Amino acid sequence: GACQNENTIRNERADMTHKTIHPEGWAAAKGYANGMLTPDGVLHIGGQIGWDENKNFVSDDFIGQMRQALKNITAIVEAAGGVPSDVARLTWFVTDKQDYLARQAEVGAVYREVFGKHFPAMSMVIVAGLVEDRALLEIEATAHIT
Repeated sequence: GACQNENTIRNERADMTHKTIHPEGWAAAKGYANGMLTPDGVLHIGGQIGWDENKNFVSDDFIGQMRQALKNITAIVEAAGGVPSDVARLTWFVTDKQDYLARQAEVGAVYREVFGKHFPAMSMVIVAGLVEDRALLEIEATAHIT
């Protein structure tokens, strides 16, 4: 009867839940997830900043933080079983438009160092600040793990 149908729906729903992706050895994410993988292979990656797996900033420089944020994204993609070319979208939040524009050659070189010649859909938003005061940029991503 109705009870059996309700249990079937509940069990099907349990099989469809999202999986939290947290690279091995990283400090705990408190109040958020670094990545959420849906049953159909879509990986939503929360905003990554220029700190390492222990939440220590690697640099107070835009390029150094950018490199680390992109490396964090690739680590999350790899922890979900993917590769950097699975990334379909990047959204950049940058606090200093002029610094970004003045360093385009370095931005391109560091981007290719981490992502190679894979260029997903991208957006950039200039923001007044980020939650972590030392963060100069934050990058969130969406990947499709096949």
